[in-house]
Amino acid sequence: MFKRVFVAALLLSVPAHGAFAEGDPAKGERVFKKCQACHAVGEGAKAKTGPVLNGVIGRVAGVAEGYDFSPAMVEFGEGGGTWSAEELDAFLAKPREHVPGTKMSFAGLRKDQQRADVIAYLGTFTQ
Repeated sequence: MFKRVFVAALLLSVPAHGAFAEGDPAKGERVFKKCQACHAVGEGAKAKTGPVLNGVIGRVAGVAEGYDFSPAMVEFGEGGGTWSAEELDAFLAKPREHVPGTKMSFAGLRKDQQRADVIAYLGTFTQ
């Protein structure tokens, strides 16, 4: 009983926007086309201008095999930054404001639903 009440209270405390909106991986795949010039996902993905995003959800920021992150991103990760859906949502909205000094030059995804969709898409790729 306590577990159900706790879970219900937790769900009610989560805002219904951004990464917390229900994301559609199929739509996220289309949105991800904006990211493909710098990032890759899927089997055989290799780092480009940005790191491979397989397994990004739950990964410590500033850590990915085969990629040299900016000192700012490494510091962000060492300070506890982990790519949860919430953290990705905030970063994807305004990358350079969320992690000043990041190498990511993309201005961000302004639409909450687009961010939710791309996060859902990224969640389909494991390490």
